[in-house]
Order: sequence, then C-alpha cells, then structure tokens
Amino acid sequence: MTKYNNTKYALLGLLTTGCRTGYAIKQMIDTSLNHFWKISYGQIYPTLKQLVEDGLATVKETSQEGRPKKEYFLTPKGELALQAWLQSPIKEIPAEKNKLLLKLFFGRHQSNEDTTKQLENYQQELQKRYETYEEIEKMITSHKNEEADATYWLFTLDYGKRMTIAAMEWCEDTIEKIRNWKDDS
Repeated sequence: MTKYNNTKYALLGLLTTGCRTGYAIKQMIDTSLNHFWKISYGQIYPTLKQLVEDGLATVKETSQEGRPKKEYFLTPKGELALQAWLQSPIKEIPAEKNKLLLKLFFGRHQSNEDTTKQLENYQQELQKRYETYEEIEKMITSHKNEEADATYWLFTLDYGKRMTIAAMEWCEDTIEKIRNWKDDS
C-alpha cells in the first residue's frame, strides 16, 4: 500500500463527515481541524485528486446553477486505509513550533519589561482562543449534538481548551517570576 501523509488521512476522515466538495472540506477545516492540524487550501484539490487516482475515493461531477461541481465519496478501499491509519500507533510526539518560546529562550537579550509585554500579549491571544473554543463547544452541543462524530469533536475540543488554560497559567506564572526576579550579575 502507498504511504500517505497525514493530510490525505485527514481528507479521508473528512469525507466520512458528509463533506463532499472541496469547498465543504475547506469550511470544515477552517472551523475545526485548523485549531490543531493545518491544511492549506492549496493542498485540498491535489490531495483529493490523488485519493481518486489511488482508488481511495471516487468523484461525481454534477452541475449546480450551471456551474460544474465535483463531489467526492470514500470507497471501501479508502475506508480500510483510514481505519488502518487510525489504528496505527503514534510513535512520536510532534515538536511544537512556538515563536514566543523561541523569543523567550533568547530573552536575556531584551529587557524584562519587553519580555513581560510579549507574555501578556500572548496570554491575551490565548484568552481569545479559549473564547473561540467555548463558542465552538456551544455550537456543537446545541446544533451538532446529533452528529455521529460530535462526541469525538468535543474530545478534541476539550484537549484544546485544557492546553490553552495550561498555557495561560504558565504565562501568568512566568510573568510573575520575571517581575520578582532580581538580576544578581
């Protein structure tokens, strides 16, 4: 079997949610996956084309309001590939790229005041993210609760909320340490 990158599996999974067009897939990515898995719009159509070429999906061309429209469907082979990927163990924890942590690592080259400002700004952005997660949770529980995947969407959302809370608490603690720190040099 061909080895696929995780974007292909993400699209196979999205086809199980009722997303049938590239546009619908992009909408679902923007409102859900992008909070923990980045997929650019430019990756969607080439990946869908590859899935069709590999027999993991089929495409049905129709027209809507006189414009061509392609709808994609998972094949049995695609379902098996998705299931095999889902069952494969996670072998490594991905490294996080975080610009704030990179700057903080070299923080001795700027004032504590500037470092504190960056941490406070980061904490404010985390608060906005947390509020977004709460809105998503309300939307899922009030409008999508009957969806077969809703429970799993809430599990991933809970992870995001917990990680965001932990990061906000870390910011608060680090700010406090910087404010109380005495330079002994």
